[in-house]
Amino acid sequence: MKKTKTRKIKKTSLGFILILFFIVAAGIGYVTIQSKLDAVGPEGEQVLFAVEKGDTLDQVSSKLYELNLIEDKLVFEVYAKYVKLTDFKVGAFRLDYGYDVKTILSTLVDASKIVPSDVVVTIIPGDWAKQIAVKMTAQMNKTTAEDLMALWNDEAYIRSLMDEYSVLTEEIFENKGVRVLLEGYLMPETYFMNPNASGDSLTRRVLNQTQKVYDENKALFDAFGMSIHDAITLASVVQFEAGLVEDMKMISQVFLNRMAINMPLQSSVTVCYALYEYDSWKDCENYDNQKLDSPYNTYLYRGLPIGPITNPSKQALLATIQPTANDYYFFLADIYGDGKVYYAKTYTEHLQNEDKYLKR
Repeated sequence: MKKTKTRKIKKTSLGFILILFFIVAAGIGYVTIQSKLDAVGPEGEQVLFAVEKGDTLDQVSSKLYELNLIEDKLVFEVYAKYVKLTDFKVGAFRLDYGYDVKTILSTLVDASKIVPSDVVVTIIPGDWAKQIAVKMTAQMNKTTAEDLMALWNDEAYIRSLMDEYSVLTEEIFENKGVRVLLEGYLMPETYFMNPNASGDSLTRRVLNQTQKVYDENKALFDAFGMSIHDAITLASVVQFEAGLVEDMKMISQVFLNRMAINMPLQSSVTVCYALYEYDSWKDCENYDNQKLDSPYNTYLYRGLPIGPITNPSKQALLATIQPTANDYYFFLADIYGDGKVYYAKTYTEHLQNEDKYLKR
């Protein structure tokens, strides 16, 4: 009888422990999920957020996550469906980092919260300054593309910004023949801008984002070993050469390998910028154009071009300054196939890749 009683007590204790475990686990799970619904930061810092026509719940959650406005995409999406707040209105909204998930959702489904005065300007990674100037002023009332281009080539104006923006350095002015002094420093992003803004205000709006990327990753820039300007210049070439971050990292190292042995970069995308007007990428690959005497042409001049040739994205910048170690000196993309990039250590191997992937 004593043994039976003991077993009964043990079974009762085990059952109690299991129940207690599930209660605790459920409590921890609830607390964990609840924490992912909380605000990610203190109240006070705001950002403009765009819901574009056709945006799905997944697209909205992805954009919110990229801006660090929510902690967990899945929790956000499940909660949005649970509380039935998924009828997002198209427009621009001011969101605060102090907003919890419910407040964010309530804002995005409320048409009265749409910011009416701002216009949306999207700078695409790889855009040239002259393209950005047109995009930024297309909906502006007081500023033209010519106004912006004049500012972006005004040495005195740029110097007046340097105390505020440490990302701008003297190297911008070192080389003669640079097409646009601020080329490379106009961070690709979606911006919300006042249609009555001045050229100075528009420029500062973009430079604020460039400076933010630099400040957040200053340690990486410092560790890379190049000056800020050279790193941006290299990233501008890498941006033009590759679409995937993995390839950007590889190609950055390929260019570094070439520079280490004083081998020309021989990047056809620098020929594109040297031409400045072209109809097709084939114009940049054209052998005669590769002989164009321009300080941007890396077939004729060793090292980096005299300045950035695109405005690289944050992803391209970070990929460039965190290259993937390799011992390649050549690469090409299968432009007739899936776009995959193939690397080679020797020119002979590179020619074999050309025969296999380009001659079709």
